[in-house]
Amino acid sequence: MMPEISFSGLMMVAAVAFAVPLLLGLAPRLRLPSVVLEIVAGIVLGPSGLGWVKVDLPIQILALIGLAFLLFLAGLEIEFDRLKGRLLKLSGLSFLVSFGLALLLGFGLMVVGLIEAPLFIAIVLSATALSVLIPALKDTGLIASDFGQLAIAAASIADFATIILLSLFFSREASGLGAQVVLLGGFALLVVLVGMVLWETERWRWLSAVLIRLQDTTAQIRIRGAFLLLAVLVVIAESFGLEAILGAFIAGALLALLDRDEMMTHPQFRHGLEAVGFGVFIPFFFVSSGLRFNLAALFANGSTLILVPVFLAALLLVRGLPALLYRSLLDGPRLAAAGLLQATSLSFIVVATQIGIELELIDQATSAALVAAGLLSVIIFPLVALTILRRSEPAPGAVELGMMTPDAR
Repeated sequence: MMPEISFSGLMMVAAVAFAVPLLLGLAPRLRLPSVVLEIVAGIVLGPSGLGWVKVDLPIQILALIGLAFLLFLAGLEIEFDRLKGRLLKLSGLSFLVSFGLALLLGFGLMVVGLIEAPLFIAIVLSATALSVLIPALKDTGLIASDFGQLAIAAASIADFATIILLSLFFSREASGLGAQVVLLGGFALLVVLVGMVLWETERWRWLSAVLIRLQDTTAQIRIRGAFLLLAVLVVIAESFGLEAILGAFIAGALLALLDRDEMMTHPQFRHGLEAVGFGVFIPFFFVSSGLRFNLAALFANGSTLILVPVFLAALLLVRGLPALLYRSLLDGPRLAAAGLLQATSLSFIVVATQIGIELELIDQATSAALVAAGLLSVIIFPLVALTILRRSEPAPGAVELGMMTPDAR
């Protein structure tokens, strides 16, 4: 017998998902990412607030799909043509420095008794909110600039590395590090195999003709194919004992790699995927994250509240300070803006803290403090960074990477 399911909570979350961007559209001067209001609205409506909505089965399922789509679209945003040469070297070195700083900070916080899982906290603090950076750079028209591509490259590497590290060290399937490395290698080989199959089949003329014929019909065959790729790699990742988020992210990155010139697929293909993800599923993930937010645990004692500014400062230190490596490429204002944008993090924090609670690496209070710090970083850092960029007047020759030498500064 089918269990009785209510859709009243789903209706409330859908209403929030509709109202938040509408309200932000009515107040264009309020430069606030919609994900912040979605999480806050979830807190207000959830058990920590008015208690009108709880995470029931329909919300849980849509939120899970939303999480997968969020990581899928994050992987899809990676521009592999840009990840080469000096840009790749600096972005990679920046993350290594970030992770080193995060480890030192994590063990320092453990010594003073504020946390108990320093490696986990270090991984969480090393991420950057790629999903927040991209809209901010698009709104300012900087996304196609070398500055924008540097910011995206650094965020892409941070996202990719932190997801790998989280899957490697803190998978829900308990096993040794050596076994996890072997499983990760097997997963990578299988991903390569899937990519080779897709590359070959896409060159079949008869198949391409069918795809072209069906892509603009009600079949929306390419959208369905992308969703199938997402589902397949999520299932493969789980079967290897890895986190589902790794499969989702790799699915997007694989599709981006196969579609590097954006000519292999329909011109509106990616817009269609964004419409499905951001229009339907992803808001459920963020609102449900607010519903799960334990506000009482955050205010339970003073030591937990202290963690919020500590984690916020840690984000700025861990991700912002390594931006100094770009000083030979950027002028002062853009250097400061790059550091602030790198220090912006939320999506990965929300995902990782849920895993951390399930594995008993952190408690509800620490999770709430991390998410609160992430919310503040998304509110404060991009706003300050964009204000700096608007007020700065770059000197001639200082706009493009490689055009400014140390002597010129």
